[in-house]
Amino acid sequence: MAFPGLARAAVQATTRGAQESLSLWYEQAAGPWVEALPVGNGRLGAMSFGRIAQERIQLNEDTLFAGGPYDPNNPLSAAALPQVRALIDQGQFKQAADLISSTMMALPNTQMPYGAAGDLLLDFKGLAEGTAYRRWLDLDTAISSTRFNNGAIQYKREVFASAPDQVIVVRLTATGGVMNFDLGYRHPMETNYGVTDYTGAKTATVAAPMPWDYREPVRTSERPATLSVRPDGGDALLIEGRNVAVAGIPSALRYAVRVQALGDGAITAREDRIELRGASTITLLVAAATSYVNYADVSGDPVKTVRTQTAAAARKPYARLRSAHVQAHQQLFRRLSLRIGSGAADPRPTNQRIAVAEQQPDPGLAALYVQYGRYLLLSSSRPGSQPANLQGLWNEGTNPPWGGKYTININTQMNYWPAQSANLRECVEPLLRMVEDLSVTGAVAARKGYGARGWVAHHNTDLWRAAAPIDGPLWGMWPCGGAWLCQALWDHYEYNLDEAWLRRIYPLLKGASLFFVDALVEDPQGRGLVTSPSISPENEHHKGVATCAGPAMDRQIIRDLFSWTLQAHALLKDGDAAFASELAAKRARLPADRVGAQGQLQEWLEDWDAGAPEQQHRHVSHLYGVYPSEQINVRDTPALIAAAKVTLNTRGDKSTGWATAWRLALWTRMGEGERAYAILLGLLGPERTYPNMFDAHPPFQIDGNFGGTAAILEMLVQSWGGEIHLLAALPKAWPEGSVRGVRARGGVEVDLDWSQCRVQRVQLRGKPHQKLNIRHSGRLTAITLDAKGRAAL
Repeated sequence: MAFPGLARAAVQATTRGAQESLSLWYEQAAGPWVEALPVGNGRLGAMSFGRIAQERIQLNEDTLFAGGPYDPNNPLSAAALPQVRALIDQGQFKQAADLISSTMMALPNTQMPYGAAGDLLLDFKGLAEGTAYRRWLDLDTAISSTRFNNGAIQYKREVFASAPDQVIVVRLTATGGVMNFDLGYRHPMETNYGVTDYTGAKTATVAAPMPWDYREPVRTSERPATLSVRPDGGDALLIEGRNVAVAGIPSALRYAVRVQALGDGAITAREDRIELRGASTITLLVAAATSYVNYADVSGDPVKTVRTQTAAAARKPYARLRSAHVQAHQQLFRRLSLRIGSGAADPRPTNQRIAVAEQQPDPGLAALYVQYGRYLLLSSSRPGSQPANLQGLWNEGTNPPWGGKYTININTQMNYWPAQSANLRECVEPLLRMVEDLSVTGAVAARKGYGARGWVAHHNTDLWRAAAPIDGPLWGMWPCGGAWLCQALWDHYEYNLDEAWLRRIYPLLKGASLFFVDALVEDPQGRGLVTSPSISPENEHHKGVATCAGPAMDRQIIRDLFSWTLQAHALLKDGDAAFASELAAKRARLPADRVGAQGQLQEWLEDWDAGAPEQQHRHVSHLYGVYPSEQINVRDTPALIAAAKVTLNTRGDKSTGWATAWRLALWTRMGEGERAYAILLGLLGPERTYPNMFDAHPPFQIDGNFGGTAAILEMLVQSWGGEIHLLAALPKAWPEGSVRGVRARGGVEVDLDWSQCRVQRVQLRGKPHQKLNIRHSGRLTAITLDAKGRAAL
């Protein structure tokens, strides 16, 4: 499918206030990994530490997962299903969960983790301290830089991940002198992901400034037998290795990293290192690849790939590599600009701003957070790459938290919440391809697990597109993960009205719907059609287990899924009238949302909420209908909105990083700007944002960055229910500002200025003569765009 916006996007909103800050910057080198600065081209990632005596560049390649192709489906599952359902109908939830554990969970009962591609360690001779130190990440150019002086010599380093040339580029210069250093490679290994504390508390390791002369060992004695590091010509190193086996799934991937050095000094590849002497300018070209072709094919040639990529890049001067990279990045990144407050650049380093974000108003930090979220999405999910995973793209070791894979009961979905509104629609393409893969592996899971047509995915998947339930009934026995992934695909259609896209996703919607046509069962009390077995994600009810039938989230997701499918069926004039009729009939029989005795929105079909063990559980699954859906909204369902507020008040405002972002988005969608702002301050502060602005679960998970980005944009512009809502949740702390290029449903772009908390100027861009409903300042205005698809208010 063509993505014309990627090739020839009209660069919107390129004018920026002269003082608008688009950089993260620091006065000291990175110590812990969450202080390093990320670059990425969707597929390749790097974290640069900005150290003086020994620079560390940590590498990632997005297909370097453990294991290989495998079929995890449990052969006992379909036969056990009727008994599991009967136990649930009888209220024997613990017995049902035990039977699920022994018969329906995947084999193995886990999935393959995302790995790392190792570290480049640049050991500088005779360099142990510096002055006038500064390191920064320029979001507008997607270049991480370090600058410092040592005596009369000024050193500068630049790191970027080029999408056009598919290499990581490291540029090192010494003005007024020369550099002497050795470049070594450290293999991927397990990492301690312990939580580093930046709040001043004594309950965790407190980060201290990194000594200028700090050096790490290459640890050559620990290299696995499958790893080789050798010269590849006189100026390059070639690293070859294999991924790891996990849980009985054997290693199936080969990987390669090639580092080529170019410059004006003496360059010698010797044994397992490159020696660079007497150079004033050095360019390192780094390529990484695996043998992964797709989830069922590992026949690629990574050595050929990295040699080809570095050789092609080496034929281009550095200035050309840099300009091509910057142009490709800005073509997408510059579509949206945002100013909150005066726009004056804050004089403090980024880590100092984060440290006091909860106590000192800093509207510019919220704007920077949005642009950083856009930068991270563009850097971790580009057409042709894998989707952004739990770590986005950046992961330090072979044992990331929660496997660093794709958790699809909220986290992967949240990664793509800002893609449309933040004007980065191309970033959804990797997710589309993953869902297409899951429609194949998920069809096997549907047949073997449920005896059903269509396709299903549960609460996690990985590079190999495993679709069976994992981990245990509390987490994995949830059949709506694939259906929820379809929301990002439908959103892309609603925001862009692209018929070619709709034709491509319709088989996915139809297949996901077919599964539920077959898998929904009658509620024994006659309340309609329900999923069984299922859970409200990761939350136990009054019986101390999660196993249940027909939780609210399932009903809401399936209601949406059937609606999207029926709309696509009509728009594309699918001749299968019987399918549409059956789907509409089943949708009508999904039980409605319910209000419980406490006035809360019920999480389950029964009023069990008060008896749940965790009253402040991180998941707020039953509020899917509020956000990211629009089934429950302030205009059409005020009683359910009131119940949702009771639920949120019980859950509390503080939670894990991503759960805080979800709470922020929910209060924002409900128009509660002051409550949303209070939560946002916590998200921006040191408990939930690391010094490099990565989201702190803790430890790091990237979803909170993306959820927070989407929510901040929703505070300014929302689009749901056939209306575009301006300043729907603007807090009093942001009396003035402007946004350019934010997207709304219907294929509309919005430019908005506000002052004294009121709309001052609006420009709209869409299709010629398009009719729009604009809600702001307590009134609804119907407008029609002109012959050029433009209007101003």
